[in-house]
Amino acid sequence: MGTVPTGIRGLDVLLHGGFPRGSTIVVEGAPGTGKTTLGMQFLYYGALKDREAGIYITFEEFPEQLYRDMLAFEWDLRQLEREGLLRVVGMSPDIFLEQMIEPGGLIESMIRELNCKRIVVDSISLFRYGAASEEEHRRMLYKLRNLLRKLELTSLLVKEREAADEQSGFEAYIADGFMKLSLKPHMDKYRVRMLEILKMRGRRIREGEHVYRLTDNGIRLIPARSMIEDLALLNGRSRVPTGVAALDELLEGGLTRGSVYLLDTNSKANYKYFIASVLANRIRDGEKVMAMLSSFLTPHDLDKMLALQGLSMSGMAEEERIYFIEHYTRPYPPNCEANVLDVSRMNNAEYRNIVEQKITALVSGGGNWFAYYDLNTILAERGKEYIAKYFAADAAGVKALGMTMLVLCNFSEIGPEVSAFLERTSNGVIRTWVDGAYQYMQVTKSPNGVISEPYVVETTTQAPFMRLS
Repeated sequence: MGTVPTGIRGLDVLLHGGFPRGSTIVVEGAPGTGKTTLGMQFLYYGALKDREAGIYITFEEFPEQLYRDMLAFEWDLRQLEREGLLRVVGMSPDIFLEQMIEPGGLIESMIRELNCKRIVVDSISLFRYGAASEEEHRRMLYKLRNLLRKLELTSLLVKEREAADEQSGFEAYIADGFMKLSLKPHMDKYRVRMLEILKMRGRRIREGEHVYRLTDNGIRLIPARSMIEDLALLNGRSRVPTGVAALDELLEGGLTRGSVYLLDTNSKANYKYFIASVLANRIRDGEKVMAMLSSFLTPHDLDKMLALQGLSMSGMAEEERIYFIEHYTRPYPPNCEANVLDVSRMNNAEYRNIVEQKITALVSGGGNWFAYYDLNTILAERGKEYIAKYFAADAAGVKALGMTMLVLCNFSEIGPEVSAFLERTSNGVIRTWVDGAYQYMQVTKSPNGVISEPYVVETTTQAPFMRLS
């Protein structure tokens, strides 16, 4: 079917490109929410940018009034009319329906003359007053929807919403899409405009309520869970795929190279498949890995997880592509021992010396490196004070070397003060937790400004053996 850009950049983001071409969408809202502006913006930018002609049918406003009102946004509707790209038509609902139904009638003739692709009808709420019964009203709406589809128009049908708690009517069921505009109390003294897409056939949507503003240039929508992008970090940086498709899509390709990400877990969450997927993808892409494993993720656990990904940990060690920082006395698979930096008997000063000299020298020797750093192990073996004193320095050192680092932690165990410090120091935060019968994953901070909704983590039978739904 293709997509039709809405003319509202943030709305196109929610719709992953725009309205489905040829669809009929109901736009419902209370007075003052900007329904007319949204409809006209859809037509104006369609004509201006895509050269797609549109028709605006108004039952209550005179065209002259709309011409004047839209000049506030510097939209010259008359110029578009002179170019044959727009018609603003004022008529009664009865005449509109009569002319729509009549083959070769006024509306169809106008559509053919302009080669019209878009239409806005404002407002279909008035149809109710011309119908003898509810059944007749529904028949009228059915007939209108079918005629719009037959004419292959992408249509916005404006509908008034009189009360905040009013239930959506029959229009929402027969339309291909349904969007609701509302004004809601905000910070006691203010009100904020919110847009929610409740339905859109043939289009994946971003759910939830999203703030929009009426600006000097029309409507500007800010998708929910949006933050300021870290343009200095993103500029010219490639991405490091995690192997989890939905997560890489959210992060526009993966983790930003040369940055530090936290993976915050709770005690019930199983993060092994995710870690194995990230490390396996780094090794396949020719990077070297420095891994600090936990008491929960043992060397033999990782060996099995990488084997499921089709990789041999022993083989990777023999090729000097994976190294380990070990805080516990435990065995490793064959050929791995030479790549293990045993720090299990070192005090904090001795361990710090290893970090600053031996490990830094190793990763400075060339090639792209990826670090997996278990902060829970550091907390258990080195203490909270060590984290507060050295984590920022380690993060800065990793970035200076162009490495990408994934840090495992548990905010609830570390405490709010240190957790806040870690979030400030890191470029991104990914959370995974178990709540009731499901495990979830969510991006709560990222360089590209994305804050995602919580996704359910599902087990799959093929690598990476997990999926976000």
